[in-house]
Amino acid sequence: MNMNTYEEVYSSWQKDPEYFWAEAAADLFWYQKWDKILDDQNAPLYRWYSGGKTNTCYNALDRHVEAGHGERIALIYDSAMTNSIKNFTYNELLEEVAKFAGVLKGLGVVKGDRVLLYMPMMPEAVMAMLACARIGAVHTVVFGGFAAAELAKRIKDAQPKVIVSATCGLEPGKIIKYKPLIDEAMNLSKTEIITVIVERPECEVICKEGRDFKWAGLMDNADPAPCEVLEATDPLYILYTSGTTGAPKGIVRDHGGHMVAMNWSMKNVYGIDPGDVYWAASDIGWVVGHSYIVYGPLIRGCTTILYEGKPVGTPDAGAFWRVIADHKVNALFVAPTAIRAIKREDPDAKLLGEYDLSNFRTLFLAGERADPDTIRWSENILEVPVIDHWWQTETAWSICGNFMGIEHIPVKYGSSSKPSPGFDVRVFNDEGEEVSAGKLGNIVVKEPLPPGAMLTVWRDDKRCIDTYFSEFDGYYLTGDAGHKDEDGYLYIMGRTDDVINVAGHRLSTGAMEEVLAELQEVAECAVVGVYDELKGQVPFGFIVLKSGVTEPDQYVIDHGIKAIRAEIGAVASFKNAVIVKRLPKTRSGKILRRVMSSIAGKEPYSAPATLDDPEILDEISKALFS
Repeated sequence: MNMNTYEEVYSSWQKDPEYFWAEAAADLFWYQKWDKILDDQNAPLYRWYSGGKTNTCYNALDRHVEAGHGERIALIYDSAMTNSIKNFTYNELLEEVAKFAGVLKGLGVVKGDRVLLYMPMMPEAVMAMLACARIGAVHTVVFGGFAAAELAKRIKDAQPKVIVSATCGLEPGKIIKYKPLIDEAMNLSKTEIITVIVERPECEVICKEGRDFKWAGLMDNADPAPCEVLEATDPLYILYTSGTTGAPKGIVRDHGGHMVAMNWSMKNVYGIDPGDVYWAASDIGWVVGHSYIVYGPLIRGCTTILYEGKPVGTPDAGAFWRVIADHKVNALFVAPTAIRAIKREDPDAKLLGEYDLSNFRTLFLAGERADPDTIRWSENILEVPVIDHWWQTETAWSICGNFMGIEHIPVKYGSSSKPSPGFDVRVFNDEGEEVSAGKLGNIVVKEPLPPGAMLTVWRDDKRCIDTYFSEFDGYYLTGDAGHKDEDGYLYIMGRTDDVINVAGHRLSTGAMEEVLAELQEVAECAVVGVYDELKGQVPFGFIVLKSGVTEPDQYVIDHGIKAIRAEIGAVASFKNAVIVKRLPKTRSGKILRRVMSSIAGKEPYSAPATLDDPEILDEISKALFS
């Protein structure tokens, strides 16, 4: 694949997709080559590398050690919560993973069994994931500290043989005890499950005899387990994402296609080579943590950062710059909300001057829309390319991006650039007709989805097809709305439910947010649709001000209303906004617009299990109705 431009690479995929993905797979280790690159027997639930045999853990660890890279740093654990740093070489990480794989086997775990991880950001979490992959167990990681009722739903669905957890998670100013939550979840799900617990000095634990075991004791007596030879199509993990029915959807990923996508994307999307230092500032409970804290960097032979801390408050808005400087990070992948939090606390980036970022090459943003103001601010202070890219839990890697390992194509603010090879992205109207450039519509992807994308929903093929493949025949429904420009650049304007209908006009709340974000007083903002008897829906703005703003709230609101009228027009009917201290978000940083819409419209709502801090909802209500 010695091609120099993005267009050449994308065209080569279009001409012969199966040859393209066979070439990509050749970089990795296979016990046995595949019979078929693409298996369409169960379309639209396609399989990649059918008949091939491999092992993800072998490709992430053993392969590098056997190639003579055992002393390369594989994992850097940097905890701002405990003020500690610990490095693991590939040799050391392999030794720990093989031993914990032996622990799992000793507890009766065999290929195909599920192992549920409910852990904070600590090295043992990475080891447990890789240990599952090593023996063919299917891990399902649940965000540490998730409510017991939500944990119980995932226990019921996945039916794990073993749970791996820790005594507690650490947040600024508080300790979250995990064991009581696990016990409650087991009671709710009416199960008794063997539990392995990593002890942390911040919190003691009382174990239940015969059911609960301590990590350290089991590891002391463990025999290391070798890698199992697995089918490429065997499940690697289940990752739950919220479903509209209230029942979580377990997205299933495979070994073969997933590892090919991880390796290809690390090289071509992120421009990362073996030995580089890569940091995804996310959590292992989310897809970003699976793809780009654990599997992607290690399969590529990189050094990956596991950070336990926040962008601000641990101890200040210079935390990210400190991590980049200390560990000579080459690329950072983070949600825009983290950058906005830093910008709000340190708008002039004064703390940046305290650190040496000379090894830093690229900032990648994803997880939500990256507003142009955040991108420009980041470019100005960091003086490196700032790349917005777009993907989903269901895809595991970038649907659209700017391919730093191929060609840095021109950035267009507000766009996540162009489709990745493997993704034929279209924009449809509600009747399934492709719309012209600049027209807002439903973003869809032509089947088949590429390697790395979901196999199905756990134990529910029908739900997978009904949710993702039934709306437009032959296409995957992303659930996102946006448009393409005349150059083929894609603009994501929000989820389809973020497109509001104002007196018959389809309008993007994302476009309104872009206008508000340009105001010099605004740190971040959200615009939601609220029910209106006359117009159906009207937009409502929530604005968070930067530190040190002295203008009256009403001045900022009036300024915002005028700006939207000037940029979008009177048709937007944007007449209402409120100043709030902060926006309600999930723990991964996504803004909960639907909840804000319900509060503003005085409609009933329930606080989502993923809500970072429930007190924010009371703050929103007081700001609206006091």
